[in-house]
Amino acid sequence: MTATYTWDVFSTLDGYGSFGPDADWGGYWSKQGPDLLAHRASIFESEQRMVFGATTFRENAEILLGSDDPHNQDEWNRRTLRMPATVISSTLEDTMGWPDATIARGDAAEVVTRLKAESDVPLRSQASLSLNWSLLASGLVDRIEVTIFPVISGRTGTSPILRGAGDFDLELLDARTFDGRSQLLVYRPTAH
Repeated sequence: MTATYTWDVFSTLDGYGSFGPDADWGGYWSKQGPDLLAHRASIFESEQRMVFGATTFRENAEILLGSDDPHNQDEWNRRTLRMPATVISSTLEDTMGWPDATIARGDAAEVVTRLKAESDVPLRSQASLSLNWSLLASGLVDRIEVTIFPVISGRTGTSPILRGAGDFDLELLDARTFDGRSQLLVYRPTAH
């Protein structure tokens, strides 16, 4: 049986995945609420294997392992740290203290194809934009979960989440609203 691969990404309404250092948004663009945080924690109740590109892994490890920011201590972040993780990287030398991480070298599509064939648990990747653009192009992403926060960050936004993704038709699998403001959209992508 082939493991399902889900790309999980946060976005503003105008498609940005993060904001620059001069922005004053705060974590989750200051739009988190109890429903969203409970949903995020529920995602990580069952075991999954996390898949990261090197840049996103470094950022997550630095934030989750080295910061006292209360947002970094949300239950879903603690649960993420307990999941086994594979980091696809040709540059990373160590796992930076991540409890159960391994570094995989080589072509990302080949690594993920192998993981999908061998894994007994679903695969999930958070952010890792360029990694997931290449996996989309290779037909390896089974689901895209986009959580859209109710902000427009046209002046301060960085990292357009779909800038390098190519053309895809999307089948809507699920849609939910959290705390009356943030929207989760779950799609099955098919190359157009």
